[in-house]
Amino acid sequence: MPEPEKHDTHHKALTLNLDPTTFGSFAEIGAGQEVARWFLRVGAASGMVAKTISAYDKEVSDDLYGAGTRYVSQPRLEAMLESEWAQLESQLQASRGASTKFFAFVDTISARNYAGTNDCHGWVGLRFLEQPGGTPSDIILHINLLDPSNVQQQEAVGILGVNLIYAAYYELASPEQFLGSVFENLDLKRMEIDCLEWKGPAFSNWNRDEVHAFLVVGGYAEAVVFPAKDQRAPANEVLYKRALVLAPGRFDSVSNLHANLIEDTLAQLPEEELKESKGGLGLFCLSVAGSGAQGRQASVKEVLEHVEQLQRLGYGVMLLRAQELYAMSAFANRYTKLRIHFAIGLTVLVRVLEDSHHDLPGALLEAIARIFTQNVRVSVYPMPAVELQRRAEAAGVTGWSWAETDGMVSADNLHPSEPLNSLYQYLLKSEFILVGKRRKMTQPAATSA
Repeated sequence: MPEPEKHDTHHKALTLNLDPTTFGSFAEIGAGQEVARWFLRVGAASGMVAKTISAYDKEVSDDLYGAGTRYVSQPRLEAMLESEWAQLESQLQASRGASTKFFAFVDTISARNYAGTNDCHGWVGLRFLEQPGGTPSDIILHINLLDPSNVQQQEAVGILGVNLIYAAYYELASPEQFLGSVFENLDLKRMEIDCLEWKGPAFSNWNRDEVHAFLVVGGYAEAVVFPAKDQRAPANEVLYKRALVLAPGRFDSVSNLHANLIEDTLAQLPEEELKESKGGLGLFCLSVAGSGAQGRQASVKEVLEHVEQLQRLGYGVMLLRAQELYAMSAFANRYTKLRIHFAIGLTVLVRVLEDSHHDLPGALLEAIARIFTQNVRVSVYPMPAVELQRRAEAAGVTGWSWAETDGMVSADNLHPSEPLNSLYQYLLKSEFILVGKRRKMTQPAATSA
């Protein structure tokens, strides 16, 4: 299958300007008017641009779009979209409605401030017609801006906005084609798209769960959250100031014992952590890396099978590109400064300590340092000795020994070979690794957790 033809931002903007059937308005708050700027500077903008506006002042913004919402939020973006669309129709429907596919592009962005202390993110939205006089469709994106400077972030927003409008008119054959066009000339070092909402006939065949998973599988976000209940929200809203318990695993099979890992750890969170936070939150952590058949990256179908099984246990799922604990905690630390608690079984602990971590210059020592310098504690829960033996043999793990009590093995009775055992004992005695105490079990313990 041939690769889709790639176009630069200049080409896309000029193509839209020269299309006599597309016409619309731009309303941008934060990060300048970088999207409108592209259309104004490539030429022939009068054929495309009805209006551009940038309401930076809060009182002006409230007068235009109403008060009572945060300025960088989905409700504010939706208010902007409604207002701009209503004005566009009232002013131009009579004169141009029969031949024009109207659009309203809006964004509200928190680009890097002068001190570099803010959460650099934003909401971007587009309402458009596929045919003159048709029913409008909406697409809304939440983005994270990762460039180190304000100017670079403005540039990235400009590229994204042009891509979004172009994709809405020329790249709607599938969600994969659409997102590929939206992200063209960008990458994960510059920007993430971690939440999408849509409505209208242009997206009638899209599946919300599939698209949400594809944001990670397709390389558009480092992580997305599937809440326990179907209430989509970007990670910065879900994780913000929460006392987090994260339960990573491969989840080849799923049982209530996985939920117990989270439930028991949440119950043991110190009271002072809960007082400082917006409450405790438990999430399963599922990585797409190496979790598919034969160790390849998981497909969207495989991801959703795991997500649905885990959600039935009563907790949400954070889907990530990375599988290392230090990468998971680094992502969560973007949005909460409280201690992060991992809740894992013995097999995950063994996997972490057996991993050579060739991707890091400092190998295992650097991986351990990255985990625990991020204010992390790892609670490791016991499992039956027979299950541990079976899993160790299946994984080809050698050199580990353990003692059992009533058929169970706990973290403090597990010993890797030397010299790794000395490091492991240090982590135990320093209480970086905690010996989890689990309720009495009547079935084999989890797991690939």
